[in-house]
Formats: sequence, C-alpha cells, structure tokens
Amino acid sequence: MTAVSKHDSQQHDDVKCEGLNHQDLHRFFSYLQSERRYSVHTVSAYRRDIKHFIVGCGLSETQTIRWDDIKQADIRRCVAALHRQGLSGKSLQRWLSSIRSLYKFLCRFDLATNNPAIGIPAPKTSKRLPKTLNVDELNQLLSTNRNDTDAVDDRLSVRDNAMMELMYACGLRLSELSGLDLQDIDWQQQVIQVTGKGQKQRRLPFGGKAKAALKHWLKQRAVIAKENEIALFVSTRGTRLSNSSIQKRLKKMALTQGLNTNIYPHMLRHSFASHILESSKDLRAVQELLGHANLSTTQIYTHLDFQHLAGVYDDAHPRARKK
Repeated sequence: MTAVSKHDSQQHDDVKCEGLNHQDLHRFFSYLQSERRYSVHTVSAYRRDIKHFIVGCGLSETQTIRWDDIKQADIRRCVAALHRQGLSGKSLQRWLSSIRSLYKFLCRFDLATNNPAIGIPAPKTSKRLPKTLNVDELNQLLSTNRNDTDAVDDRLSVRDNAMMELMYACGLRLSELSGLDLQDIDWQQQVIQVTGKGQKQRRLPFGGKAKAALKHWLKQRAVIAKENEIALFVSTRGTRLSNSSIQKRLKKMALTQGLNTNIYPHMLRHSFASHILESSKDLRAVQELLGHANLSTTQIYTHLDFQHLAGVYDDAHPRARKK
C-alpha cells in the first residue's frame, strides 16, 4: 500500500484521524489518492464524511474501536440524525457512499468482516434540474469591452473574459479551468487537453470567440505572469488563479454586465451541455464532451431539453395556450 507523502498529508489533514484506528484510515485515504486517483478535494470530502460517521455513532475521535463493532442500526441512527440536522437526501447518499467505500476497503484487507452500510437507503429527495443561462444572457455576459492597456482592471477584464469564454466553449468544470497550463492548448488543432475527475484526460475543441479571447489574454499574461509559471490563468501576483478567485470574478463580471441572476461557474457548464444537446440531440457526444463516466449523469440535460420543448408547445399550440 502506497503511503501518503508528507505534502499530500498536509493538504488532506483538514480532519484529524488520530486515535480511531488511524492507520486503517490513513491507508484508506492513501488508497483513494493513489489507486482511485481522487483529487485532494474529493479525499477531503471523504474525510469529512467519515468524521461525521464516527461522531454520529457516538464514538470519541481518540477512541480505538473494532470496525465490526459498528452495526447497521448505528448507521441508520446516523442517517436519521443528519437528516434532522438538515442534510439533504443527495448529501446523505454521498455520505452513505463514503461509508460503503470505507468498509469495502476494510473488508478487502480483512480489517472488517461485513459492510454495515449496504442496503441502507437515504431519504428521497426531489430532483432539481440544473440552472442554465439562455443564449441572450450568455451573449450579454461575454460581450465585454477589452482593451490593450496597462491598467490592472483592464488586464483582469481581458483575463476574466477569456476564462468565461473558454469555460462555456468547452463545458469545463471549475477545477479543470483553473488547472489548465499553457502547454494544454493545441493552437493548430484548436483544442485543449483537460484533466478531469480521476485524473482522466480528454481533448476538447474550442471556437473562434474563445480563441480570440485567449490570444488577447496571452498578451496581457506576458506582463504579469511570474517567470517559469506554467498556469494559463494567473492572478495579479503572477501565480495560478485559485478556484475561489474565479468564482468571485465571475460574480463581479455578471454584475458589471447587468445580469441580476446568481451566476456560478458550473452554470456555464450546464448551459454548454444544454445548448449542445438542444441543437445536436446527440447525448453520447455531450457525455464525451463533459467527461461523464456514466450516461445517466448526462441524461439530466434531456429533461432540460424537454422543458424547452414543452415551453415552445405551450406558447405555440392554439389548444395549449391559456385564455
């Protein structure tokens, strides 16, 4: 079993594991990172879920236990308690998945004899369709005035426009956008190489608007980027831009452009998927573009497409319109 490096351990150590069979837990988190190739953020989410699980079972974080001492009834009580505290059904599904993964790992190495989380359902939750922007709203968001000046605000405007053009052009996740390097752009083929969930890579085409915005940004980037910095998008300090900074810049950009909608990065990804599917009707292609492992994840956009069709029907059909 590969040990977690000192650097990774510090990154992941937002939840302490000391006491509670900490060696087993460290092995599990190392497995998630090394074998499953989960990101730092995903491993941190597992840590938080397992901490809630341990505390919810009434155990001390410094107490050493046998994993088989935890029974299905204990986990059911945890689920009920977390639900009463306001945790949604979707969050509880993820929580249960984390516990099942932990016990599956423990059973694999004979550290537990059964998986008490199997067969426990999470409370049902209503399915919420992802929010999207229509084409007019996107045009309003992305139609910024870009200037070739030395003013910091103008440089940031050029950078922000390039980021949002590329995010919408390729349907990128926030972490995929922030993780882009200069070498990931193939100008000849007009594609970018993206590293997605599970370190899986995919190549995505981008259009003329995104290309022009990127070229414009690269002129400004050359002025502020630190020497040997490989990140495509950098801050005023010249280093890689963080996810939280991108979120804040998008919100500011939306307000500047007169959009009162609460816009967040994933909304551009949802909009990309919805617009491509609406035009092409090719669900498999959208799955590949988004980097979804399962087609069922992509199918939610068919509901958005149907909503659009239903709206057109209601507005156009003479027997559907309300008096």
